[in-house]
Amino acid sequence: MDIFRVADREAGLTREEIRTALLEALEGKKLKKVLILPPDFTRFHSNAGLITNICYHELTDRGVQIDIMPALGTHAPMTKSQIQAMFGDLPAEKFLVHDWRHDVVKLGEVPGDYISSITEGLWTDPVSVEINRRVMDESYDLILSPGQVVPHEVIGMSNHAKNLFVGVGGSDMINKSHMVGAVYGMERMMGKDYTPVRKIFDYGMEHFLNRRPILFALTVTTAPGGNIRTHGLFIGEGRECLTQAVKLAQEKNIDFVEHGIKKCVVYLDPSEFKSTWLGNKAVYRTRMAMADEGELIILAPGVERFGEDDQCDLLIRKYGYRGRIHTLEEFKKPENSDLRENMGAAAHLIHGSSDGRFHITYAVKNISQEEIAGVGFIPASYEEMSSRYNPAKLSYGYNTLEDGEEIYYIPNPALGLWINREKF
Repeated sequence: MDIFRVADREAGLTREEIRTALLEALEGKKLKKVLILPPDFTRFHSNAGLITNICYHELTDRGVQIDIMPALGTHAPMTKSQIQAMFGDLPAEKFLVHDWRHDVVKLGEVPGDYISSITEGLWTDPVSVEINRRVMDESYDLILSPGQVVPHEVIGMSNHAKNLFVGVGGSDMINKSHMVGAVYGMERMMGKDYTPVRKIFDYGMEHFLNRRPILFALTVTTAPGGNIRTHGLFIGEGRECLTQAVKLAQEKNIDFVEHGIKKCVVYLDPSEFKSTWLGNKAVYRTRMAMADEGELIILAPGVERFGEDDQCDLLIRKYGYRGRIHTLEEFKKPENSDLRENMGAAAHLIHGSSDGRFHITYAVKNISQEEIAGVGFIPASYEEMSSRYNPAKLSYGYNTLEDGEEIYYIPNPALGLWINREKF
């Protein structure tokens, strides 16, 4: 049974409204052991932390054994402080760590001819459907997958099956799905449903996970001033919960600007963004709004590395963010097997570049400006840039500085998608 709740007020659903919907979804289920797959700290504003907390306490009070495995994908494991900040009083020992390279089982393949048919022939290789072995453990009589539906650079709109096949998926699916998205073109997909990458995940759900007891709890949120507003909660076992969540997210999480932005300033919260791998959401989510020859200034006080793990960090340093054509040329060279074996990194390099259409300035504190320049960005001092573009004094949207300069300010790029209406 699907349970959909849409707020009738801009402040969003109350905690009690969220709790009531979750208890209704769990009502009548005879459960002994449950696996919860929430997003990690990079999706803090999803309100999945609250959902996980409510379900954990409700089910443990019934005597149910609970395991929690954050859907890390390729991200670094959550720290104890992040777990506490996102999930409240839940015990840290209940949290398992997903290993995307080793801790997975192969369920089958998405055929190459099917992928070719949905990508206009741009990708023809099959994709292995891999998932963390615990998802297939029959001792779990419920798998709860909470998370946020929001515009996404790889798939169009995030979550649902992506939380499984990428969040707790294996290397082949993660790498190839990201490359499919990069080759097909992110600007053809962002903010849309039924993209080629989404269809790959839908295929995997229909053919390989249709017998698993998976319950999705999808949110649509915004966070003005850092305060989470849950505009909708969509709970269900099938795809309809995603379909309806996408419609609301397209309304709440896509902002149109009337003209291309000449200068955009994006702030990356240091508690959330410690790498360009994550911080480049500032690039992904604004590129459709940036004017030709415009400047994107990324205020990144917490960025201290490029990749989320050492291998990806080395690849970014070696190949840099130098455009789609350059990356694909490097990808095809026989001597660059390291890049071909890490397609997710290759896709990331494509996504993180402006292809020379606009300029990207990274203002940093914890990584050298020489390193920033070495990967293809324009380096800048965080202290100098934040003095001129002080996040504490800027408001979301257009701002006019004392000297008359006009900028567009975004306090968190992870919560939306910005598009120039003239070119949409």
